[in-house]
Amino acid sequence: MPGMEVVDLFAGAGGFSRGFELEGFRVVVAVENFKPVAETYKTNFPETEVIVKDIKLVTGEEIERICGDVEILIGSPPCEPFTSANVKRFPKPEDRLYVDKRGQLTLHFIRLVKELKPKIFIMENVPKIMDLKNALTREFKKTGYDIHFNLLKAEDFGNPSKRTRVFISNIKIEPEPTRKKKIVIDAIGDLPEPNGSIPNHEILLKIPKSKLEKIRRLRWGQSLVRFEGADKICTNFMRLHPYKLAPTVMGKSRFIHPFEDRFLTVREHARLMGFPDDHIFLGGKNVQYDMVGEAVPVPLARAIAREIKKLL
Repeated sequence: MPGMEVVDLFAGAGGFSRGFELEGFRVVVAVENFKPVAETYKTNFPETEVIVKDIKLVTGEEIERICGDVEILIGSPPCEPFTSANVKRFPKPEDRLYVDKRGQLTLHFIRLVKELKPKIFIMENVPKIMDLKNALTREFKKTGYDIHFNLLKAEDFGNPSKRTRVFISNIKIEPEPTRKKKIVIDAIGDLPEPNGSIPNHEILLKIPKSKLEKIRRLRWGQSLVRFEGADKICTNFMRLHPYKLAPTVMGKSRFIHPFEDRFLTVREHARLMGFPDDHIFLGGKNVQYDMVGEAVPVPLARAIAREIKKLL
């Protein structure tokens, strides 16, 4: 089908790309600055040209030299400047976009929209970026596009963990929700004991002895750690409830297994984000967990890709 080629900015470990690939799209170019993450991406998408460079130095011309005209542009700029979990975010919303150096990376996504003029673009971020609705509408207007703020929940599309995200695009995205929600036991219940027989399914982190006794007493859904974010209470070291959705998987999330007194493996985290078992994560242990937690859930990405395919 024509128009099935995709460029992925801020590609990360490839959750957004994987969803599109599963629907028959071909990701021709990806941009990822952090080398361990770029290596993970290259491993999983060997046919994609990966530009390992700061997005501020990447031009539309450079991308077009590789793939020609860009039909579909997707990407996930860093959410830290905008998320409620970041207690250090700027108090004024517009400062999060124009002053915070990580927030300014969103403006480079918009710059590349202007330079590449894709038929369809989709930018993913946390819902709190909508505090900047007026500013974002104004910035995209400068590129010649009107935008839609599509608020979607990953769990509505077969993802076993909760995750609400906004997808800012030049089209309305309204995928049909799945009839049945997937829960924790559906995602990880068939995995064997962590022994490395399945990629990334091994014990990388051990629970400190000082915390082990308290963790043993945790019931399903209880957390050992509670802390204040910018405007909400966050938790960590939660014992997952096997018969419910998992909470949002974040880079710093360290979940406790429902039936065992241990941290979930990277593979179990990846299962909670809908990654297939042949999607490999490289790098140090914290880098692997971060990559999973910062990804677009694969079932949600696939639902979006399916809608795009209908439009095409």
